[in-house]
Amino acid sequence: MKDYSPEVFRIQRYSIHDGPGIRTTLFFQGCPLSCAWCHNPESQPMIKENAPASQSLVHELVREIEKDLIYFDESGGGVTFSGGEPLCRPDLLMALLEACRERQIHTCLDTSGYATFTILEPAVRAASLVLYDIKIIEEKLHRAFTGKSSGPVLENLEKLNNLDIPVRLRFPLIPSMTDTPENIEAIMTFLKDRTQYRDIHILPFHNTGEGKYRSMGRDNPTNNIRPPEPSLVAAVARQFTDHGFNTHIGG
Repeated sequence: MKDYSPEVFRIQRYSIHDGPGIRTTLFFQGCPLSCAWCHNPESQPMIKENAPASQSLVHELVREIEKDLIYFDESGGGVTFSGGEPLCRPDLLMALLEACRERQIHTCLDTSGYATFTILEPAVRAASLVLYDIKIIEEKLHRAFTGKSSGPVLENLEKLNNLDIPVRLRFPLIPSMTDTPENIEAIMTFLKDRTQYRDIHILPFHNTGEGKYRSMGRDNPTNNIRPPEPSLVAAVARQFTDHGFNTHIGG
């Protein structure tokens, strides 16, 4: 794919892990977090402050999305806005969400939840489905592994709980970072005590971003980490299930 703009750095077609059906995923540039396990490290650097989305860019991106309508129709798929963090470019994101809604194209917003609620709320209301990561509960560990506080992420999730918004929670299972018994217990307790969410998707760590770090001349924080064994993934899934969650493995 060519570079469309500084705001969108890649379009990936035929995605099957970014929401239901076959999807086209648009990756937005810029992310407020710097997760140690990020598999798109090229998306992290922020660009200029949010500016009004140009209509020519919106039209061009919508034309690219519409090329895959036949796959959406046959599979129940659609378009996913990912990143980076799409909420870093709210004007462009909202323009695309609204254009897709007008065309009855299913949309997923893939977000870390780290944003002001005034930006998050209109986006989640416009999306067909929200893919929302819950990573680490404890404040110091969240800062250590993502660079930012867990507060806004958890507060926003509580606020979403009070809206009639379809949300798919996703838990990245990262060895030695998020997979500790203490963190898993804290996630289950938070969800049961402060939300009505009882579905969770476990996303096992993969090292597909390893080559990107090398090409960027950056140290890979997960260089010595390997994907968790299937037996560990299954054990974590059983733990959630035993505590009353409807548990899935994968996106």
